[in-house]
Amino acid sequence: MAGKALPTRRHWLLALALAVAGAALLYAMGRAPICPCGTVKLWHGEVMSAENSQHITDWYTPSHVLHGLLFYLALHWLTPRLGLGPRLVLASLVEVGWEVIENTDAMIDRYRETTISLGYYGDSVINSAVDVAAMWLGFVIAARAPVWASVALFLAAEIVVGLFIRDGLILNVVMLVWPAQAILDWQAAG
Repeated sequence: MAGKALPTRRHWLLALALAVAGAALLYAMGRAPICPCGTVKLWHGEVMSAENSQHITDWYTPSHVLHGLLFYLALHWLTPRLGLGPRLVLASLVEVGWEVIENTDAMIDRYRETTISLGYYGDSVINSAVDVAAMWLGFVIAARAPVWASVALFLAAEIVVGLFIRDGLILNVVMLVWPAQAILDWQAAG
């Protein structure tokens, strides 16, 4: 069946080419390649920090894994006859597009206005590139694991991140689309 065909090397190379093109575009837009602090950390866990989204991974990395789960689901439903490889390429295009949009001045300002990310000034190029790779991880998990495992991963990620930083994918989307003062107050109290 076409929907079960595994991504070929060509599909992975296309996905990688999209990620590289996205990183180049972000660099051309003025995004710092690495943290302006001059160091590269595997993990940076302080959200209210100028180094948030500047290192390889952070508390928002799990939300990009969840993007992969959701993109797999959406593309499985919207494109049932399309193979897994082309779906991976489409998911990569969407994720790279989001990384570019997320790092525009308008979106950075929106984050500052409506979320707890008051000091947010965009992602470093390395952070954005790893966010794309995190989406690939979620996509592959959704393609290979039983549905219950994807659902469990989604819930676990949202709960754990929510407990630690009072944020997550769902709260982030809600606050960007329909900001609620009660949620902002709760997040700020953490």
